[in-house]
Amino acid sequence: MLVGALALAGCASMSENPARRPIVIAHRGASAFRPEHTLAAYRLAIEQGADFVEPDLVITKDGVLVCRHENEISGTTDVAAHAAFADRRKEKTVDGVTATGWWVEDFTLAELKMLRCVERIPQLRPANMAFNGQEEIPTFAEVLALAAARGVGTYPELKHPTFLREQGLDPVPVFIATVRAHGGQSAADKMFVQCFEIWPLPQLAQMSSIRWQCVQLVSANGGPWDRQDLSYARMLTDDGLRHIAEYARGLGSEKALIMPRDAVNASLPATDLVARAHSAGLVVHPWTFRPENYFLPNDLRRGDAGAPDHLRQRGDVESEIRAFAAAGVDGVFSDDPAAAVAALR
Repeated sequence: MLVGALALAGCASMSENPARRPIVIAHRGASAFRPEHTLAAYRLAIEQGADFVEPDLVITKDGVLVCRHENEISGTTDVAAHAAFADRRKEKTVDGVTATGWWVEDFTLAELKMLRCVERIPQLRPANMAFNGQEEIPTFAEVLALAAARGVGTYPELKHPTFLREQGLDPVPVFIATVRAHGGQSAADKMFVQCFEIWPLPQLAQMSSIRWQCVQLVSANGGPWDRQDLSYARMLTDDGLRHIAEYARGLGSEKALIMPRDAVNASLPATDLVARAHSAGLVVHPWTFRPENYFLPNDLRRGDAGAPDHLRQRGDVESEIRAFAAAGVDGVFSDDPAAAVAALR
């Protein structure tokens, strides 16, 4: 057993409608068109038809959950331009990776609100740079309010929870308190909670009476940081999937685990992971579908391969999404929610 059965009781099962199309999860918002994890990106995603918006969550020095893919923010904000924060730049090792930069947990919320967001991958999404400097870092509470007002769900990810807990900033009780303050069970009913680590998911059930819909994230390599003795490959055996189903409703799988690519970067037939996960009672939501040629297999790239901007040109992401839908997935994480909605229509 990966976790005790007592801890698993609070994770809810979502009723399924087999005729319903896979859900569309706006990965960091409509991040193909706006700087990621901004209210503008989430609003556009909702306008494009996303069923859920995905805020990645880290925590401030004063204990507020904010939306950043990483707790290091030099690549997604203008923090380097703020002379007042020059002395905050430091080296840290997070989950075995060492980097130098500015870290959310070293700032109060008021200080973070002085910063403005910028495009993370301008070399591939230069048009998004037109929106640099326009948006603040949003809080999780602000995203919950937006989602409730617009009638969509949220799909938060708890980022680096072991590291943050070791810094004295446990995100799990703050997460529970934030959800309670912004709808409680009614908010959780329109929410999936995801994590690459294991312990936070059953911990949600141990620490609250809210029924959570939990999703275990897995990648093609490595394993959960909080279980150094365990690989994702082992978690994806039949026994491993049954154990995941004891504390989670779904599996958030890297795409390559469902539809790998060959040596010349062409799509291969689907594996049996979706079928085996379904047999264990899990829904499957693969990540991440992005429209640029850079992210697509060669057989789905479009345009002149010799053009200087070929990799940033749009490819046939709709066909990629339809292939995964044919493989039986229950949802897709997409940087371009409109493309996903069109592909699944």
